[in-house]
Amino acid sequence: MTDTMDDIAEEISFQSYEDDLRLLFSLLTDVLQREVGSNIMEKLERTRTLSQSACLIRAAGIENTAELLEKQLAAELSKMTLEEALKLARAFTHFLSLMGIAEIHHRSRKTKNVAQVAKSCDDTFNQLIHSGLSPDKLYETMCNQEVEIVLTAHPTQINRRTLQYKHLRIAHLLEVNDRKDLTQEDQDGLIEDLVREITSIWQTDELRRHKPTPVDEARSGLNYIEQSLWRAVPQYLRRVSNALKKHTGKPLPLTCTPIRFGSWMGGDRDGNPNVTAKVTKDVSLLSRWMAIDLYTREVENLRFELSMNQCSDRLSHMVHEILRKEKSEEDRYQSWNRGQQKGHNVHGLPSQLPAGVDSPSHTDCFLECNKVESHYPQLDVPGSEYKRLVENGEAALSSNSCQNNQKSQGTTSPSQATTPKGSQTGRASFQKLLEPRTPRNSSISPYRIILGDIKEKLMNTRSRLEHLLDGHSCDVDPSDYYDTPDQLLQPLLLLPARVLYLFRLVIPHAHLGSLNFWLMAPSHIGLNFDALDTWQESGRHSETLDAVSPEVKEVLDTFRIAAELGSDSLGAYVISMASNASDVLAVELLQKDARLAVASEQGKPCVGGILRVVPLFETVADLRGAGAVIRRLLSIDWYLDHIKKNHNGHQEVMVGYSDSGKDAGRFAAAWELYKAQEDVVAACKEFGIKVTLFHGRGGSIGRGGGPTHLAIQSQPPGSVMGSLRSTEQGEMVQAKFGIPGIAVRQLEVYTTAVLLATLSPPKPPRDENWRNLMDQISQISCKSYRNTVYENPEFLAYFQEATPQAELGNLNIGSRPTRRKTSVGIGHLRAIPWIFAWTQTRFVLPAWLGVGAGLKGVCEMGHADELRAAYKEWPFFQSTLDLIEMVLGKADIPIVKHYDEVLVSESRRDLGEQLRNELMATEKYVLVVTGHEKLYGNNRSLKMLIESRFPYLNPLNMLQVEILKRLRQEPDNHKLRDALLITINGIAAGMRNTG
Repeated sequence: MTDTMDDIAEEISFQSYEDDLRLLFSLLTDVLQREVGSNIMEKLERTRTLSQSACLIRAAGIENTAELLEKQLAAELSKMTLEEALKLARAFTHFLSLMGIAEIHHRSRKTKNVAQVAKSCDDTFNQLIHSGLSPDKLYETMCNQEVEIVLTAHPTQINRRTLQYKHLRIAHLLEVNDRKDLTQEDQDGLIEDLVREITSIWQTDELRRHKPTPVDEARSGLNYIEQSLWRAVPQYLRRVSNALKKHTGKPLPLTCTPIRFGSWMGGDRDGNPNVTAKVTKDVSLLSRWMAIDLYTREVENLRFELSMNQCSDRLSHMVHEILRKEKSEEDRYQSWNRGQQKGHNVHGLPSQLPAGVDSPSHTDCFLECNKVESHYPQLDVPGSEYKRLVENGEAALSSNSCQNNQKSQGTTSPSQATTPKGSQTGRASFQKLLEPRTPRNSSISPYRIILGDIKEKLMNTRSRLEHLLDGHSCDVDPSDYYDTPDQLLQPLLLLPARVLYLFRLVIPHAHLGSLNFWLMAPSHIGLNFDALDTWQESGRHSETLDAVSPEVKEVLDTFRIAAELGSDSLGAYVISMASNASDVLAVELLQKDARLAVASEQGKPCVGGILRVVPLFETVADLRGAGAVIRRLLSIDWYLDHIKKNHNGHQEVMVGYSDSGKDAGRFAAAWELYKAQEDVVAACKEFGIKVTLFHGRGGSIGRGGGPTHLAIQSQPPGSVMGSLRSTEQGEMVQAKFGIPGIAVRQLEVYTTAVLLATLSPPKPPRDENWRNLMDQISQISCKSYRNTVYENPEFLAYFQEATPQAELGNLNIGSRPTRRKTSVGIGHLRAIPWIFAWTQTRFVLPAWLGVGAGLKGVCEMGHADELRAAYKEWPFFQSTLDLIEMVLGKADIPIVKHYDEVLVSESRRDLGEQLRNELMATEKYVLVVTGHEKLYGNNRSLKMLIESRFPYLNPLNMLQVEILKRLRQEPDNHKLRDALLITINGIAAGMRNTG
C-alpha cells in the first residue's frame, strides 16, 4: 500500500473501509488476548488509549495538553522491559499492516463499484472522442503506444515474502466477505479463516535472517508477475480492446503490445559486486523457464476448451504434418526400444536441476492458499486432476529430449553417465495410461492436435532451459523447441476468425488460458516474463578499456549473453552517472568486441541481440549537460547510423530522480529534470531521431515518487510521444501490482496517462516569467539544502545520532551495499537509506529541505501572486507542490523533537531545532502558494487515512527511540537489535512510502 498510488485528489467513501478495519482489529485483539496474555493486553490498550487521546487533543489545537500526554506515554514506554517492548512493537506493527491491507482492498473494491472509473480506458477514450479527436487517430495512436514498466530490487520492501503472501490471503478473504450471497455458515467459515491467518502471522518471524542474493531478488520479482500480473494482463487487455471497440469500432490487434515489463533484478551491478555475468545469465534463463512453465500449464487448459472438429484446409494440412511426424518418431522410438532391450545404455537425467525448479510452482502455492477452503465454490478447469497426476511424468519425459538428441549425435555429458530409476519405456507407458489417446484422424479435434504439438515443444523448451541452467550443453533440433515469441504465436494465428470471434466475444471473461489471452500472451510476455536490463557505473567502462581486470570479463560477458540469448532476454544496458558522450561510446565499443568474439567462436555472423545502450543522467550537473551529450553522440556519423540501423531510429535516455534529489534537494532536482527532458527531446528532434525517456523513480516523494497519472501528465510537453519507460521499486511493486485487481487499474492508469500526454500534452508555462521564478526558487532552495547537508560540519553526526541509519543494514532487505564506496560522507550514501532513515523519524527531511527557503525568498521579492497563478495553471508546478504538501502532512514535529531530546548530543540539538523551524516555515509558504488553509486542502480522504494511523505510529516511534538508546549502550545485544528492526518494520508499514 502506498499513499500516492492513485490520484492525489481522489475522494473515497470510508464506511466499508471502516467496517473492514473494525473486523480485522477485533480479530487481531482476540488473537493477542490468547497469545500474549492479559498483562500485555492491558499495557497495549493503555498505550493505544493514551496515544489516541493525544492525537485527538492535538488535532483540536490544545497543544500543551497533548504534549503532556505524549510525555506520559513516552515515560511509561521507557520503563517497559525488553520483552514487553518487543511484544508491543509487534502488536502495533500488525495493526498498521492490517490497516494497509484494508486500504488496498478498499481501493480495489472502489474500482469495481463505479460504472466508468476515472482515468480508465473507457473514460479516457470517451473524453478524447468528445474533444474532437477522430476514432482513426485514437486507434492508430493506441496501437502504436509503447510503455514499459521496469521492476527493480531496490531495498524498500520491508515485509518478508512469507508475510506478503499472508497479507494477500487476508485481502482475498475480505473480497469474499463483500459477497452478498454468503450464508451464515459461509460467514462463520470466513471468520475462522481470518482468525487462522492472523494467528499464523503473529506466530511468524517478521525479520529476514539472511541477506538476499541477487537471484533471490529476481525470484521475488518473478513471483509478482506469476501470482498477479499473469492474471491481470489478460483482464487489462480485454478492457483496452473493449474500450477501443466501443469508441472506434475496432478491437486491439492481437499482436499489439501497449505495455511490456522489464527488470533490473539480477542485472543491476552499480555498486553491487554480487551481480556477476553468470548471475545475469542465470536470472535471464530462469525468467524464460518460468514463462515457459506457465505457458505449458495454460496450453493444457486450452486443449480442453477447443474441442471443435471443423477447421480450415490450411489447419488440416498442418494437423496431417503433425500426425505424420508423430508416426515417424513413434516408429523410430520402437526401433530404439528394441535395441535398448538388447543391452543398449540409456542416458540419464542431469545431475541436478536449478534451485527451485523442482519445487511446486509459486502460482500453484498462491492459488492454493487463496482457496477459501470448502465454504465457497471454486472453478475447476476440466482435466486439472489429470494435469496434477501427469506433471511429474511429463517433466521426466521432457527432460530426456536433450539427452536423446545428444545420443543420436554420439555425445554424452558427464552427468548423463548414470541411468535413473525406471526406464524410458516405463515412463512412456505411464504417460500413455494418463494421456488421452491422440486422435489419428485430422478431422477429429484438430485444435487439440495442434495444441498438443505446441505443448510438446514447450516441454522441450523447458527441458533445454533446465540443462542450460545446470551448465550442460543441449544440442536440440531448433524445430523442436521455441526460441522466439513469434514461433509460439505462429500456429495460434492460424486459427480461423470464427474461432477468434467465439473466444473474444462470446466468452470475454473466460479462463485466462482461453484463446483470447493466448493469442496476445506471446506478444506481451514473450518467452521471458521481463527483459532484463543491465546496469553499471560509467567509470567502470573506462577502467575496462584501460586495463585488463575482472571487470573486463564481466562487462564483455554481459554482451556475450545478449549475443547468445538474443535481445528479448536482455533489454537495455544502462550507464549510471553518465556525463560525456565517451561514456556511451566506450560501451558500444565493448559490445562490438564481444559480438565479434561470439561470431568468431560460432563461425558465423552474430545476428540480433544488440543491446540498447542507455545513458543515465543523475546529478544536477549531468542533467544540465544531458542535451549536449546527446547532440554530441548524434553528430557522430557512425553512431547516428547505428541508431537508425540497429534501433529503428530510436534513442533511449534515462533520467534519475534519486541522486539528483540527494544532490540538490527535491525542488531543484524536479526543475532540473524538467529542463533536461526538454533539452534531450529537442536534441533528438534536431537529428530526426525518436526518443524514449526512461524515468528512474522511487516510491517516496524524495526519490521522484507520486501518483502515476499525475507524474506523467506533469512532464514537459512533447517528452511523452507514445512511449515511456519507468521503474517501479520495492514496496511500490507490491502496492501497485501485488493484487490482480489493483494491477489492472495501474496498467490502465499508465496507458491512459501516456495516451493523454501524447494526444493532449500538458501546456507549457503560460507566462515565460514563471520559468524565471522556477530558476530562482531552484537556486535558493539548492543553496539552502547544500549548506545544511554538505557544508554544515555538524550535520553528518546529527544525521547518524538522530536516525537509525547505521542500524538499517541489519534489515537484510537488499543484496547490494548501502554505499557505492567506503567513505562515510553523505555523498556516497545511496539515496534509499538516506530517505529511509529520515522517514523512520517522521522528519522526511529530503523531500522538503530547501523548499521553504526557495518559496519564501521568491514570495518576499513580491512574486507570491505569480506563484499562485502558476500553481493553478501549470501541471508541473502544481504536482510538485501537491506532493511536497503530502509529505509535510506525514512529518511530525513533536516526534522528531523526541528523537532529538533522547538521542542527539546536547551540542547538536540546536541544529535539530533549526531544522524543525525550517520545516514549519516550509509548511507556511507551501500553504501561501497553494491557497489551502491546512495541509491536504485538496484531499480530505488522504488526510483522514494518514491521520488514522498516528495513534499506532506514535507509540512505535517512542519505542524505537527507547530501543535505540539502549542498543547504543549495548551494541552486541541481539534481542535489542531484533526489537529495533521490528519498530522499523512497523513504522515503514505506517508511513507506506519508505524509500
